[in-house]
Amino acid sequence: MSNRDDILADRLNAEPVIFKGCSSSELGIIVGVAALIWLPVSLLLAGLLGAVTMGFGIAGVGVVGTVIVMASLFQRLKRGRPDGHYQQRFSIWLSELGLHRSPFILRSGAWDIGRSGNATLPLRDR
Repeated sequence: MSNRDDILADRLNAEPVIFKGCSSSELGIIVGVAALIWLPVSLLLAGLLGAVTMGFGIAGVGVVGTVIVMASLFQRLKRGRPDGHYQQRFSIWLSELGLHRSPFILRSGAWDIGRSGNATLPLRDR
């Protein structure tokens, strides 16, 4: 290791795991969704109780709890499966609901190349 570039991981096949089997982008999505849910709910609840600033504390605890629970759930979902498996399943599920067009081929059955058996080949393919 003559220089510092030798020790940096710049040839990774997938994002590294940082917490309970989740990468930083997965944790970012979990935190974002949890904050979008917990912040309005906790502020409303605390506002009804008369202490609006307490809502931020409730939201913080709720977000941390949600991150721990959801990261554990994703850890179980991902166990023994290849990278990106549940993202593909989610895309297929959205396609089945008609909300998103899946980039995957979901048809099963016999496939045909569209040529007849007695077609002549061009000269370049002989």
